Amino acid sequence: MIKWVAAIFGFVFFRFSGAIVGFIIGSFIDNLTFKNTGGFKKIFEQEARVTPGDFELNLLSLSSIVIKADGQVNQTELDYVRQYFVSAYGKERANATFRTFNEVIKNREISAQRICMFLAQRTRYAARLQILHFLFGIANADGSVSESEAREIQKIAGFLRLNFSDFESIKAMFFKTAGHAYKILEIEKTATDAELKKAYRTMAKKYHPDKVQHMDEVHIKGAEAKFKEVQKAYEEIQKERGLG
Repeated sequence: MIKWVAAIFGFVFFRFSGAIVGFIIGSFIDNLTFKNTGGFKKIFEQEARVTPGDFELNLLSLSSIVIKADGQVNQTELDYVRQYFVSAYGKERANATFRTFNEVIKNREISAQRICMFLAQRTRYAARLQILHFLFGIANADGSVSESEAREIQKIAGFLRLNFSDFESIKAMFFKTAGHAYKILEIEKTATDAELKKAYRTMAKKYHPDKVQHMDEVHIKGAEAKFKEVQKAYEEIQKERGLG
């Protein structure tokens, strides 16, 4: 961009020869700016990664929003969250997270939008899909996901910049309604057998546990659970259509 501006100024004051000199000097400045910007961008991206402590507190905050979504605090859901955190981070670290949450955050107004914007800028898409799966797991801990819980999780999914089709896919893993297998694979019932096979491969790749290998073991297990649901959905449709 700078090279063209410099070329124009060079032409105005020194005609054709000035335009050439201006273009050369501008190109040099453009390259220097690009390299510097790239370096800063790389550093910023590295620094922007969410720290484990921040991730845990924000995940716990989102958990509290889902637990309160239906207007009551269910002990089964609380136990699910505690067990999940202990499995993921160990008892001592989990207790420290709960203690910090109770002391600093619990009595404040928690903004799902602000938390999700923070996480969306600092986590990979696959990790955010795992967060969504975890939140549905909380809601389902008492045996069913209420409509109010589903609506709250849908809002969180939007704030996390997750595609609506991905939200519907994971929701269908917990809502076993008619046609849920198709929703899990993100296709219509009218999809051809070839489209079915392609959708299965796409979803298996999206939910493959390797996508979250950088996360804790419990998150990897969550990815494995989603991966199995995709396989089950595919097998269910195959059986329904008399394939394989």
